[in-house]
Amino acid sequence: MKIVTVVGARPQFIKAAPVSRALRAVKGLREILVHTGQHHDENMSEIFFREMEIPAPDRNLEVRGGTHGEMTGRMLVALERCLLEERPDGVIVYGDTNSTLAGALAAAKLGIPVFHVEAGLRSFNLSMPEELNRILTDRISRILFCPTETALRNLEREGFRTFPCRLEVVGDVMLDAVRHYADRSGRRPPLHRSLGIGDGYVLCTVHRAENTDDPDRLRQIVSALAEISVTVPVVFPVHPRTRRALERDGVQVSGAVRCVEPVGYLDMLQLVKHSSLVITDSGGLQKEAYFLEKACVTVREETEWTELVEAGANVIAGYRREGIVAAFRQMWGRSIRFDERLYGSGDAAQKICQTVASNR
Repeated sequence: MKIVTVVGARPQFIKAAPVSRALRAVKGLREILVHTGQHHDENMSEIFFREMEIPAPDRNLEVRGGTHGEMTGRMLVALERCLLEERPDGVIVYGDTNSTLAGALAAAKLGIPVFHVEAGLRSFNLSMPEELNRILTDRISRILFCPTETALRNLEREGFRTFPCRLEVVGDVMLDAVRHYADRSGRRPPLHRSLGIGDGYVLCTVHRAENTDDPDRLRQIVSALAEISVTVPVVFPVHPRTRRALERDGVQVSGAVRCVEPVGYLDMLQLVKHSSLVITDSGGLQKEAYFLEKACVTVREETEWTELVEAGANVIAGYRREGIVAAFRQMWGRSIRFDERLYGSGDAAQKICQTVASNR
């Protein structure tokens, strides 16, 4: 049995690591790893493959840059050629990026079963490219692996029980990754100590286009970080898109905000572990904060991970300075306890692998 796995962006490398490890342990199953090239530089791609011991991609399509439509179209062309040559028995796609949609479309148009990991997520904001990618990918997938009961209910409300597909709640593969790599990350020299700060800082990441492409939103967020840094140091790994936006719009990061280059997965786990609070617009980091029992403030108007808000582990702050500062004060010092009923017990990759292997 041959399975093609399509990845392209930093979050997908993290999600694919435990599943690829499980797939490659199955006798008679061969995985072909295809990297679209969506994230391609050292800090956003290569370091993840190296640190997480993900096998080198069998194919790198080197599709990068351009508008959403242009990028997705070029990926679709390249992936179709790849799938025609490989003729796999199934294609695994992850999450909600352009690489996800291109992989699913290329496979579905060739009659190849699509297996969607992290199916059923909904922000209910159709202005987000990620939301469109999720909805379309779910609709053409053969097996939909839901990370939570909430995701399953979303699909059921949309009528997926009547479609010719299989719905399974398997838990979250990112929990598998955190549990597998947490000890390894703890053996690294603490990054925050090299910045001259101790434990208990605020960790912040901002990368979504809705925040970086709007100068007012970006200024409001940065202003909030400066105000928060009067109380507690803020460590801010700056995504390449965010750095370009800061430079383009002349937005200055001030106060006790320590800007650093993007970090690898192991350093990020360590930064979360030693922080007291996470402020982010990243879906993945919202969950990693929870897995490591840290409170989170989300600088968006909504989240796909609504169960974290309901559990009191996360608060939606929006992008305005006063809202972010108020959310920080609300969540600062809050004690969080992980509950495996939300995201499973760390065996999602094994469940996915068993289902894929039985679909021969």
